Amino acid sequence: MNRGLSLRQAQRSEERNEQRIIVEVLYYIKNVKFKTKAMEEVFFDINGDPPAVFDILNQQISSDGVLKCVKVGNYDSRFPAGKEIVINESVIKWNGAFSGVPRSVCSESCSPGYRKSARNGWPVCCFDCVLCSDGEFTNQTDCAACMKCPEDQWSNEIRTRCIPRIIEFLSYSDPLGITLFAISMFCSSITMVVLHIFIKYRETPIVKANNRTLSYFLLFSIMLCFLCALIFIGNPVTSTCMLRQGVFSIIFSFCIACVLAKTIIVVIAFSATKPDSKLRKCVGAQIPICVIVFSTLIQILICIVWLVTSPPFVERNMKATKEKIMIECNEGSIVMFYCMLAYLGILASASFIIAFLARNLPGSFNEAKYITFSMLAFVSVWVSFIPAYLSTKGIYLVAVEIFAILSSSAGMLGCIFAPKCYIIILRPDMNTKEYLMGKL
Repeated sequence: MNRGLSLRQAQRSEERNEQRIIVEVLYYIKNVKFKTKAMEEVFFDINGDPPAVFDILNQQISSDGVLKCVKVGNYDSRFPAGKEIVINESVIKWNGAFSGVPRSVCSESCSPGYRKSARNGWPVCCFDCVLCSDGEFTNQTDCAACMKCPEDQWSNEIRTRCIPRIIEFLSYSDPLGITLFAISMFCSSITMVVLHIFIKYRETPIVKANNRTLSYFLLFSIMLCFLCALIFIGNPVTSTCMLRQGVFSIIFSFCIACVLAKTIIVVIAFSATKPDSKLRKCVGAQIPICVIVFSTLIQILICIVWLVTSPPFVERNMKATKEKIMIECNEGSIVMFYCMLAYLGILASASFIIAFLARNLPGSFNEAKYITFSMLAFVSVWVSFIPAYLSTKGIYLVAVEIFAILSSSAGMLGCIFAPKCYIIILRPDMNTKEYLMGKL
């Protein structure tokens, strides 16, 4: 038993001696560093491994059909990082004796802005380069699919990147907006001048002939019609969208109601001159006031129902054009919008019909003739407005409505008050009671 223990102890001692010798040898090997006769440096790394030095060979077929390996470079781990590999590309020959890297047999690379589209029945390396669709882009070569731009951006012409969309609305800085603003202010100024003339010559027969108070109301409402066009210019917000159509419709209803009241007064005034006429009791201020209030009140109720049920709101229209975002007012309920226009048409048609029937009533200055022309111009403008409104978009949609407001207001101002101003300013000899009574 003692003999067995002594053998095991001897083995352990021998193993310890071997490990000590290995450690000592590795210590000296790690510190070995010398150069050979070929001036190649020899050393061992931290793991005891010698430097890795390899030749890079390229298999080439010579002109006589012999396969040989040609050295085209080498790898040496002793060089600094990034310079371990040295290759002479001019010596390399690819399959088929190509001096450069072989290209795809079928297709060139697809540049940015294009995507690869595989050809049916052809190898994978064969494809077509297809330009990305509108709103899509690629910024790398050989992309398999195009990427979509964000909602507020659009792809440029070459589809390599996305660019912000242009925010568009009818602003006061646009030439169109400046023009419409100038026309609106000019026409409203002309209306104020006409109102001043009528107030200054309020005691003359031609001003008193057809209810001068109604003429004041009508001129004031026409001036507001010109000014309400300004609400349609500028960056739309929720408040202006709700005010636009409501203010426009109520002011125009009041304006046409004044015209309707003047037309009724003309009929009553001429009919009441008959001895047996029952309309003498209707001559007074009650009839025009009732007509104006009742006619305007109906339009106010239409606007209230509109605002309560489906009010207009601001909308970012991104479908009108691909490069722009249209900031516009959505009417909310298009039915209520056309109800509002229809009611204006009913008032204007009623004024036109009554004035047309009264156009041949006796009198040197029968205002019904001029009211007929004004309502004919008004109805013509708004009938042509509907197809134009439906066929336009963007800032031109707003411009069409502003043009309809300005032109119809100008038609009423010109047809009804231009003849009177002509007589007051240029023909004062006609502005007499005798002339209006037909005694001259």
